[in-house]
Amino acid sequence: MSLTDRLAQTMGQTTELPAVARGGQKTPGAPGALGDPRALGDPRALGVPIPAVSPDSHRLAAIREQVHRELLDTLGPRLYESGAVDSELERRVRETISDVLSRQGVAAGTLESLRLTTELTDEILGHGPIEPLLRDPEVSEVMVNGPDVIFVERAGRIHQVDATFNDETHLRQVIDRIVSRVGRRVDESSPMVDARLPDGSRVNAVLPPVALDGSLLTIRKFSRDPFTVDDLIKFGTMTPQVAALLNACVRSRLDVLISGGTGSGKTTTLNVVSSFVPDDERLITIEDAAELQLRQRHVLRMESRPPNIEGRGEITIRDLVRNALRMRPDRIIIGEVRDGAALDLLQAMNTGHDGSLTTVHANGPRDSLARLETMALMARMDLPVRAIREQIAAAIDLVIHQARLRDGTRRITHVSEIVGMEGEVVSMQDLFRFDLAAGCDASGRHLGTLRWTGLRPRLLDTLADRGIQLDAELFGQAPW
Repeated sequence: MSLTDRLAQTMGQTTELPAVARGGQKTPGAPGALGDPRALGDPRALGVPIPAVSPDSHRLAAIREQVHRELLDTLGPRLYESGAVDSELERRVRETISDVLSRQGVAAGTLESLRLTTELTDEILGHGPIEPLLRDPEVSEVMVNGPDVIFVERAGRIHQVDATFNDETHLRQVIDRIVSRVGRRVDESSPMVDARLPDGSRVNAVLPPVALDGSLLTIRKFSRDPFTVDDLIKFGTMTPQVAALLNACVRSRLDVLISGGTGSGKTTTLNVVSSFVPDDERLITIEDAAELQLRQRHVLRMESRPPNIEGRGEITIRDLVRNALRMRPDRIIIGEVRDGAALDLLQAMNTGHDGSLTTVHANGPRDSLARLETMALMARMDLPVRAIREQIAAAIDLVIHQARLRDGTRRITHVSEIVGMEGEVVSMQDLFRFDLAAGCDASGRHLGTLRWTGLRPRLLDTLADRGIQLDAELFGQAPW
């Protein structure tokens, strides 16, 4: 398809105008918006809803055609470069649209002008009909189930929205635009891809023939302003007591494993726990798609790479873990361990790289250890199961389990410590558990919170040996 045809097809598409975000405050499960609507004169900066206006269709088509011609003359192929949209390109697109609207008799500042400017800018520089959803700070996830069905997650609840793509081709264009800007590819020969938007939001796309009813696109948004420990306490994800315990454990270089299901908030919690790492340490982060937002000064970030079109050049998490050991890290932070890299991580934790952090998919604290064992066996080193369990018992100090509850909230439900081996089994004890028996309020929201189990943490001795005193009264009326 020629550049003229591609731009003509793009300019012939319309989108729904977004409702203006209410207040723009961060809410649980809804990290912030992806862009700043105040930039470059965006009409959403007015702070009031812009109702849908339906100008004459022939006039609208003529305006689009005129914008199409002038953008081709002034910008040409630059509109389809793989890099991220820069401010100069956005400024010139907006100026072109404004000039064309003025010559067509559309008065600046009117509802019609604002609507047309928004629609055309979203189509040319953004992500078409889902662009308003990506800007909405209340939306934490966008799920496209084919060109005609789009769902979003707000405050932990999933809702269908009215926005649609024109057709499968329109959806494919948006997917291609996303993945090309981060150097990934997706086509019939490689129909699945994990990528990320420039702000770090996670993107997964699946194309036909794997997807039977049209291309599938899932975007999990992440905030440019990362959540802090105070935010998670305010949301009820953790309590001040648990936050103080985690702070002490990270500063004393205990190894922490964060477990949970998909969408339970593991990465957000990992980000917050990582913020407790002292600023003078050398950190290496390893991820499939870069999402962590560490604020320390000495951070080295590495990202895995899929194979190229010839099936070569793949760099796995395991490759990066092995390489990280040669880079003099104080700590290694892995976004998620899911294969034989688990064995390399356990080896690192047991050979002087204390204080490492990672996440794993699991249904509970005990299940997370079983998964680590299974993934270590995937390394094909023919180790006996007991040897792997001994590695786990020696490496992991604390397991934090997080879950997404029925009311849509994301809560830490268990804080458990590993206390050694008992025969053939890794022994662990719960220090805090979420009180599910507290029930729910009238709106269905859980009333429970994390409660101390009454057991004395054995790690208190380790903390004391490393010069960190944790007040025993932090856990309640401690009997020791």
